[in-house]
Amino acid sequence: MMYLNKDEVLEFLKEKNFSKVKESLEKWFVQDIAEFINELDETSAVLVFKMLPKKKIADTFSYLEPEDQERLLNAFTNKEAEFILSNLSPDDRTELFEELPGIITRRLFKLLSVEDLKETKSLLGYPEESVGRMMTPDYVYVYKNMTVKETIDRIRKWGRDSETIARIYVIDSKKRLLGTLKLRKVILTDPKAKIKDIMNYNVVKLSAFDDREEAVKIMKKYDLTSVPVVDSEGIIIGIVTIDDVLDVAEEEVTEDIQKISSVTPLKTSYKTIKVFTLYKKRVLWISLLLVIGLATSGILAYYEEVLSSAIILAVFIPLLIDSAGNMGSQSATLMIRAIATGDVELDEWFKVFVKEIIIGLMIGVTMGIFATIIGIFRGGYIIGVIIGLTMLSIILISNLIGASLPFILSKLNIDPAVASSPLITTIADICGLIIYFNIATLLLLNNI
Repeated sequence: MMYLNKDEVLEFLKEKNFSKVKESLEKWFVQDIAEFINELDETSAVLVFKMLPKKKIADTFSYLEPEDQERLLNAFTNKEAEFILSNLSPDDRTELFEELPGIITRRLFKLLSVEDLKETKSLLGYPEESVGRMMTPDYVYVYKNMTVKETIDRIRKWGRDSETIARIYVIDSKKRLLGTLKLRKVILTDPKAKIKDIMNYNVVKLSAFDDREEAVKIMKKYDLTSVPVVDSEGIIIGIVTIDDVLDVAEEEVTEDIQKISSVTPLKTSYKTIKVFTLYKKRVLWISLLLVIGLATSGILAYYEEVLSSAIILAVFIPLLIDSAGNMGSQSATLMIRAIATGDVELDEWFKVFVKEIIIGLMIGVTMGIFATIIGIFRGGYIIGVIIGLTMLSIILISNLIGASLPFILSKLNIDPAVASSPLITTIADICGLIIYFNIATLLLLNNI
């Protein structure tokens, strides 16, 4: 919690009462300071940041939005930038360089120590959105023949620079990962005991080339706060910690939501993104859906004669195509999330297909009965039958389209979130109209 509210600190800034500002910042959490700086104009942001206590500078910087990090770095002297870079954790430093323009990256590379530069280039060498980009090489390891006392001494020596010491990693002479050890167990065990007798040999691990979403799944499944990362020979090269994984989980969910809404994923926050960039992110899908949607007007034109013979049919078009779009979007959203969380595997498509046929029929019959009653009330018996049969058919078909498309896209190595609500709605609308007018043509011709 903050001890003073933001309005008070803003007033101190306005009055140039910098001693009060510094006093306030001393009592704030770094996350709150970062949030506050994100809301300031560039001049005030730089001023506030330079008033931070040294111990809070690097941590606060790591919580800033990428755009705010960039504008601060542009305002810093080389000495100030060097201090921040040297105090950032390796994974936070890598994330920073991922976001910065090339010209700034080249300037900052020159400020890194030889060791930090080698470390940063190594992490940046892994594919984007891979585990290698988010891991940190700062962890505590021990050897299996060490005693508990020797292990505690080692933790005291190296633990300060480690990302976490909640879990210790046990290796052999070639740095191959053998097992893990919880700090709790180390503390509670006889100091003379050997590590090999108390370690856990059953290790959950990741490859540096795994997708970062795999880290989210692994940590969730096994309820872990850190996971070791190994190379092809089983040599430990880093660890992934829960704080980074939570950030990834949030980013992935946000990205999926944006895709489901037919928006090309934003690489930054909505607050800081430029208007023209946001326009480009949104206009492509909207334009594409417009082109696909032209088929709707073509279908109406094709069945103009049927509409003319029973104009009452036009009254029910919004009801039917809205129901089709809603059903398709509903099933697609459920399936996209189930695939994303691993609740449903791709090889289970047939089981899902059968289940969705049953569900589609059940909902279709329910909706069809209501639609038939409305149709009879407004247009007579034949119209009621047409509306009822159409409703049953389009609910079933739309449900199957919505459930199947995410599987098809996944098989093609395309993010299933691309099967967005607007896309499913547009496809369901087209199918719904074709079904509607074919049923209407068949029944009306037989009753004329």
